[in-house]
Amino acid sequence: MKVTNVKIKKVDGDKFDRLRAYVDVTLDDCLVIHGLKLMQGEQGLFVAMPSRKMRNEEFKDIVHPICPELRNDITKVVQEKYFSLDEEQEEAVV
Repeated sequence: MKVTNVKIKKVDGDKFDRLRAYVDVTLDDCLVIHGLKLMQGEQGLFVAMPSRKMRNEEFKDIVHPICPELRNDITKVVQEKYFSLDEEQEEAVV
């Protein structure tokens, strides 16, 4: 499976400590996953899968890639799109 589309909605970093953006990805132009989060971690940006709060107050992913290659592809494409948005905004300001 390949990521064929990415939609990113950046959030104000002042309001949310680690959250940088909400993300929707499309896989093979056939499946859309809404509610991913681009988060700032200690080792850089990472993509958190959509999750739900369970009765025991823990969060459980409701969608997650089984193979590590797909998770890496999703992370790579989302990061590239996020950084390209920053460059486009900088160019618009100049």
